[in-house]
Amino acid sequence: MKKIRPWLSAMRLRTLPLSVSGIILGTCFAVYNGRFSWWVLVLAILTTISLQVLSNLANDYGDGVKGTDNEDRVGPQRAIQSGSITPEEMLDAIKFNIVVVIILTLSLIMAAFGPTNFLFLLLFIFLGGLSVYAALNYTMGDSPYGYRALGDVFVFIFFGFVSTIGSYLLYAHKIDYVVFLPAIALGLLSVGVLNLNNMRDLEADANVGKITLAVKLGIKRAKRYHYSLIVGAMLVTVLFSIFYYVSPYNLLYLIAFIPLLIHLKKIKAAKAPNDFDGQLKVLALSTFLFALLLGFGYISFNFILN
Repeated sequence: MKKIRPWLSAMRLRTLPLSVSGIILGTCFAVYNGRFSWWVLVLAILTTISLQVLSNLANDYGDGVKGTDNEDRVGPQRAIQSGSITPEEMLDAIKFNIVVVIILTLSLIMAAFGPTNFLFLLLFIFLGGLSVYAALNYTMGDSPYGYRALGDVFVFIFFGFVSTIGSYLLYAHKIDYVVFLPAIALGLLSVGVLNLNNMRDLEADANVGKITLAVKLGIKRAKRYHYSLIVGAMLVTVLFSIFYYVSPYNLLYLIAFIPLLIHLKKIKAAKAPNDFDGQLKVLALSTFLFALLLGFGYISFNFILN
């Protein structure tokens, strides 16, 4: 039990709801358009979770061996930082996790497309490889993109477009413009979670040479950037509901705006790193709630009709 707890902590289970939010959205809109498979849903969730765990372990390893995680870091103590897991053990776990990701990704592709859709097979094998690359190279390697203020771009692409549009494609076998605005909104909220994390660690990151976008902007402009991400996501979603309004159920997502607006008020008043850390779970769970309500708001209408 003593050894299990550090591994569970290193996996950062609290990040998993955010990671599957795009899968939920893509699945809901696929169901709305009459396409669904339980096998695809289960394998998509397992693949996404395994990628998120891989990313979390790789981040722990990368920041740990570089010395970024030190006594100045705010938030939960990392596994390598605390000494509860050695770098060698973490690297072995990362290698094992990569094998798991490969197996799940290939299983997902076969469940979604079978052996005959060659172009789709190639596309998702490429996306799977790119996802592994993104998970590993955020903090690992000689030139990790997370240390060059590029994390926001990667999070927007993978948590927004790849997750939402990619999961829809697994069911529908085509790209539909109906999922683009929800993908953008979810991408913006996901970047907000990263920016919140980076604002919390701004001083510690700057001291060790980890250049995040928050470090580049400074705390005042990073806050303004944060407001634009959250408000931008809300405006994009309102625009989407105007274009694709079918029933009042489509507006269920407005409930998620309540904790988001409260969150913005908290961020405006935030000064100390711990103020930002306390809002990480709030924003992540609010984003998960947003995905559930937006997606179910369209599925529920279909269920009522049937």
